[in-house]
This record gives sequence, C-alpha cells and structure tokens, in this order.
Amino acid sequence: PFQLLEIVRKEDVVLREVLTTHHHWDHARGNEELARLCPGLQVYGADERIGALTHKVTHDQELTFGAIRVRCLFTPCHTSGHMCYFMWEDGSPDAPALFSGDTLFVGGCGKFFEGTAEQMYANLTQILGALPKETKVFCGHECTVRNLKFALKVEPENEMVKKKLAWAKQRDDEDLPTVPSTLQEEFLYNPFLRVMEEPLQKFTGKTDPVEVLRTLRTEKDNFKKPKERPNPQAMLAFDWGLFNPFLEKK
Repeated sequence: PFQLLEIVRKEDVVLREVLTTHHHWDHARGNEELARLCPGLQVYGADERIGALTHKVTHDQELTFGAIRVRCLFTPCHTSGHMCYFMWEDGSPDAPALFSGDTLFVGGCGKFFEGTAEQMYANLTQILGALPKETKVFCGHECTVRNLKFALKVEPENEMVKKKLAWAKQRDDEDLPTVPSTLQEEFLYNPFLRVMEEPLQKFTGKTDPVEVLRTLRTEKDNFKKPKERPNPQAMLAFDWGLFNPFLEKK
C-alpha cells in the first residue's frame, strides 16, 4: 500500500476507490492498510473474503468514477468470486481497458483453483472474448515469457507465438513490462483462446473445446518452469539483511 500511496502522491490525485478482482493475498492484501490510511475509502469486489470490502458488485453492474465507466464482469473459476473490470470513457479516442486479474493473462489463463473448465471456457469465450478486439488487457501478473514458452510447445509452428515470445524476452531483459496486450493479439497466440484451432486439438487429442481447455490447463500445470534469474534488488536486500526480521524464528 505504501508504494501505491507514493504513486498517488506523485500523480497529485486522491485515492477514493479500490477495485479488487479477487481475494488472494497478492491482489488484496493491502486493502485493510489502505482503508486505515485513507478514511472513507470505498473497496469494490465480488467476494466477501476480500479485505476491507465495502461494496459487493455483481455481473454486468456498471459503475461510474468521473468520466470513467466500469462494467463488472463475473468470471468465477480461478476463485469462486473473481470479478474482472472493463473500463472506458465515452468519446475518448483511447482503447478500452480490461483489468483481468488472474482470469486472462498475456498468453495464458489462471489456474482452476475453485472452478471448472466449463466456467473458464465461458469466461474466455462468452464474457471476455466478446469484448471489443482493440481492448487492452491489463492482467494481474507478469508471466508472459513462461506462458509463451508453453504456447510454443503447444503450437511450435505458430509464427505469432515465436514473434511475441522473442519480444517478451527482450522486454524482460530490459526490465520493461509486457502488459498490456490487446484482445485481438491474444486470439493469435494465447492457446487458451485458440481451443477451436486444429493444432490445439491435435496437441490435446480432443475436439470438444471444453475438453481441449481442460487438457491444456493440466498440461500447463505440469509444464516445467524455466529457471528464473534472481532479482538483483532482492539479492542486495538479502545481502544487506533487510529480510532478517521476517526470517527469524519466533
């Protein structure tokens, strides 16, 4: 929360509302502290497990914050209370934005922790996949390289996967974000949005799109993670003993 509030200060704005996609700690753990530091803060979400929740939202509910319009899109599967947020401004030349949490990633989708392949298929095709193709996809994590390495295993001849993976590796090397993508791009290289395509059916040995998706998710869960380079800032912090208070036994 302190990093967020520092950005708020630098931008010279006031934090009034928080939209939370789901209750997992890496998405909602700062809510209580933000609520303490910002009296009157409104916290929106679809799951009672979200910390400091003040407004429970429902599917297709629309919110307005100044000129920003928000449509809440319920996408249960990763968690049973996962909500995505589709945002736009009327009359703006900018493309709309989707904050997809852990439902849709660049080149991937979230694990089925509390749901089914049927739910994720509906999420990706009927709900998120039906949004305008120019929509920018802001997902909850930077796992693009790992996702695209799996996509390349699934579709080794897909030139869009090769091109996007090379680009993502370069961005990683330069410590630059790979987010956002666009929905239109995702349909070209994201295997979880390509379940109707012949190479995906050949890879999974399935033809029913839900079964293709189910098999893909299992394969992805078992996919060997590439070795990740240690974060240089984190290594310095360890060297300086900054993590010691958290590592000491009580």
